[in-house]
Amino acid sequence: MTLFKLARRNMARNFLQYFLYFGSMIFSVLIFFTFVSIQYNGEAQAAASDSVKINASFQAASIILLIFVAIFIWYSNSFFTRRRKKEIGLYAMMGLRKKQIGWMLFYENLILGAMSLAVGIFIGMLLSKFFIMILMKLMGVAVTVHFSISTQAIIETVVVFLIVILLTSLYGYRLIYRFQLVDLFHDEKKGDRTPKVSRIQSLCAVLLIGTGYWVALQELNSVVWHRLGLLGGALLILLCVITGTFLLFRSLTVYFIKSMKKRKSFYYQGTNIIGISQLFYRIAGNARILTVIATMSAVTLVSVGTSYSLYYKVGEWTRQNNPHSYEYVVPSEVQAKADRLFKEKIKEDGKHKITSQKSVPVMNVQAPMLNFSGHSVEMMVISDRVFNELAQYSSNNKLVHLTGNNAMMFSVYMDKDTKKMYKGKDVALSSERKNVKGKLATIHYIDAQKIQLTNSSTSEIIVVGEDLYHRIQEKNGTQIMTQVDVSDQESSGSLTKMLSQSMARFTNDDEGSKFVSFYSNYHLFLSAYGLIMFLGAFLGIVFLLATGSIIYFKQLNEGAQEKSQYAILKKVGLTRLEIRGTVAKQVGFIFALPLVIGIAHSAIALVALSHMIVTNLTLPVVICMGIYVLIYSIYYLFTVRAYTKMVTS
Repeated sequence: MTLFKLARRNMARNFLQYFLYFGSMIFSVLIFFTFVSIQYNGEAQAAASDSVKINASFQAASIILLIFVAIFIWYSNSFFTRRRKKEIGLYAMMGLRKKQIGWMLFYENLILGAMSLAVGIFIGMLLSKFFIMILMKLMGVAVTVHFSISTQAIIETVVVFLIVILLTSLYGYRLIYRFQLVDLFHDEKKGDRTPKVSRIQSLCAVLLIGTGYWVALQELNSVVWHRLGLLGGALLILLCVITGTFLLFRSLTVYFIKSMKKRKSFYYQGTNIIGISQLFYRIAGNARILTVIATMSAVTLVSVGTSYSLYYKVGEWTRQNNPHSYEYVVPSEVQAKADRLFKEKIKEDGKHKITSQKSVPVMNVQAPMLNFSGHSVEMMVISDRVFNELAQYSSNNKLVHLTGNNAMMFSVYMDKDTKKMYKGKDVALSSERKNVKGKLATIHYIDAQKIQLTNSSTSEIIVVGEDLYHRIQEKNGTQIMTQVDVSDQESSGSLTKMLSQSMARFTNDDEGSKFVSFYSNYHLFLSAYGLIMFLGAFLGIVFLLATGSIIYFKQLNEGAQEKSQYAILKKVGLTRLEIRGTVAKQVGFIFALPLVIGIAHSAIALVALSHMIVTNLTLPVVICMGIYVLIYSIYYLFTVRAYTKMVTS
């Protein structure tokens, strides 16, 4: 029998053991092929060209996926090779040289990789249209997607994965030369050393994780982040949290398990003595892999939670920055024509109705932005009377009354520090019209507050008294700002395009004139965050499948080593149901511990993100965590079933 045939027979015999690895590999190939196919899909590129460039995003995601898959394959091959030490020892006793055994394992990995590659690409070709449709739906792009197979995508996927599979297969081949014949037979008989509890390491674990959490929860403008810098702060958090997590699994967890052993009433209850004893001897040795699982869980939850939260909040954020469907500012002498044209286009479209409309006089001037080194930018000036009208129109209760040269600054980006920069300051206003020279007026800021009354094109509004407004108006002239709300504004793409083209005749020629729509910003955010959501979701699923597979393989490896111990327990009267209960508790602890730590890490990261963007992300984050825990629990059930079957067969 040739080595290739022997490898093929081993693959068929042990296929159930390889099943999760095989499934994870297929999904990884499928996602990589999907990412590459979208890069070469002309319809997707053309549809997204007006909003976001998707090529660079998918190239970056493909590289991240490839690195992760390479590490996963490397670990899996190492696991399978080490698990089969006794089988390899038998081959050696039968006269096979290490070179021949190495080639046999090389062929096995090559066959499994080639099968995964073929199945993954085949499924990817069948589902490529479906995945592109999902992407276009998430991005809010209306396009007809036709079924197509990209030859370039197939070639790129085959070449890249063959290189990865060959390199990892060579690693498995070289791993054989590190084993000694005696070690191959007696490896499973090696006992675990009694773990030592280090109070210093336990204390360091708490301090390091606590420090990482504390830094992450500080505001970006705090002294801590100012001294550390963005990159330095991020690296410090990663170093503290990962090191602390490792020490937590290595020492602190051992300390708690040892405390459980001291509680005699609990320790000797039922089969607890078996599960707790096994955990006590195994947990310290698993510190490294548990740290990896907890870190991967945190990374997965943060990436998926962030991408979904951003996508979930698109509508809310757009409405905050663009409270009205349309807003246009035109010279007062053409306002009537602009209003008439606007209503004609609404009637021509026929899909949307005007629900409210309001017009007020405004001025655009140049004023120093005190929170940016006093650099002058375009700002809108309105009177206190107009401000009060807009506030009531927007259901806002803030009303003001100003006299003399007193003024107030209103901005959607106003915070406590920015407010201090404006309050009590005198600034000069100048015209942005070329034919108006000199200073328009000097104003004195008596207060600065956060509010959004206009669409995002005008984030800063200066409010002055009615008398001062009229004096400035005599020099600078005035314009009319019209705010219009229409029904079903989230789907007003065609109407917005029509209005943008038609209203350009009034807004292009005059300084300070503009046309801003809710839908333009909504579509821009939806396209960007929809793309992030698509990439984050699929990468998160790959990370989750790999995470579940790694812990599954690790537990089965320990099950193989503990098989003889469970055989003794069966002989002394332990039933299969009792063994399953013991296994469920032991495996449950190993599964739950990194999951809880990973959720805690990701929760702190997402809370920090929530503070940074000043948005409540509780609901989308809880949804993501719930889905993650559900899929993770399925891996747990698979592991308990396989572990029980292994130790009782």
